[in-house]
Parts: sequence; structure tokens; C-alpha cells
Amino acid sequence: MQKLLILAAFAAVSIGQPVSAQTAPANPSVAVAHRDLDLRTAAGTKALDRRIWRAVVEVCGTAPDFDIAGKNDVRACRRDTRALASAQADVVVANASRGEPIRVSSIRK
Repeated sequence: MQKLLILAAFAAVSIGQPVSAQTAPANPSVAVAHRDLDLRTAAGTKALDRRIWRAVVEVCGTAPDFDIAGKNDVRACRRDTRALASAQADVVVANASRGEPIRVSSIRK
């Protein structure tokens, strides 16, 4: 009887396990294109800032509401990633070049 209970427990545990675990990339990144924007205007730089923010949200992801530590990690990732991407954007805007996309990469550890 005890062996039957142990086998039933193993069966219940194995049902909930995924068949194959998929790992997320270490530092996901997204290229932010800006070739179509006139970065010499306020409207162009504002549009670039919105694109960067969407890319930051994409690479840092989200955390469920019940995961306070996860929420804090996502918040820190977004803050640090946006600062890095904004520094790259400042250089591009200063040069007003339109050729090279800005690469937004997560800096999670």
C-alpha cells in the first residue's frame, strides 16, 4: 500500500513538470530604429523616447503582482536599461545621424 502511495505521489509531481525547459536569453536586446525620425525636432526626439521606452519594457519584461522581489527587479532593470539606452540616444540626437539603430539590451544579472 505504501509503495502505491509513493508511486501516486511521483506521478502527480511529474504531471506538473514541463516537458522541456526553455531558457531565456542572458541579455535580451531590441534594436530601436530611428531612420524615419527627424531627430533635429522635438517631435522626433519625443517619438524616439517613446520607442526606447517600449523596447525597455520588452527587454525587461514584467513580474506578477504577488512577486514583490520580481517587481523590484523589473523596476531596477527598467531604470538602469533606460538610462543606458537614453545615453546612446543622446549621442545619436547630438549627431543627428540617421543610420545606426540604437540597441536596447537588458542589463540583468
